[in-house]
Amino acid sequence: MEHAAKVRTCLWFDKGGVEAAREYVTLVPNSRIEAVRENGQPDDPMAVEFTLAGAPMMILTAGPHYKLTPAASISVLTEDQNETDRLWEALTRNGGEPGRCGWLVDRFGVSWQIVPKRMPNLLADEDPAVVNRVIESMMQMGKIDIAALEAASAKVPSHG
Repeated sequence: MEHAAKVRTCLWFDKGGVEAAREYVTLVPNSRIEAVRENGQPDDPMAVEFTLAGAPMMILTAGPHYKLTPAASISVLTEDQNETDRLWEALTRNGGEPGRCGWLVDRFGVSWQIVPKRMPNLLADEDPAVVNRVIESMMQMGKIDIAALEAASAKVPSHG
């Protein structure tokens, strides 16, 4: 079988790679499993190639030699609060761990950033005071709350 993508992000798993890939493709639209490559272990195949929202990915299930860290994460730009909430809930259930500022670690040990697309727009405001207020608000959050960021961007500091 020919590889579908020339460049692909690869995540190293000790075990459970196919299970993780199957879960991930159900969470993000325009995602699918492309290939499962067995290595004589049909219960936990060696590699699974898949796309997440069109981004080529691969999970290599090759034992405990390397560990996943937050140094590499999957970042998802969400459309709205409903999508943010849905992904956050799905990825933190069954042993996932919420983090700060939109970061979490799923039950497989993969780090994710769940970022509403409104957030980068607020962080790019030309008024540094707005940007600072949005950052201060975001730093207090686990899951990103778009309404709270919008409120922070609209606050006018009192003088006096």
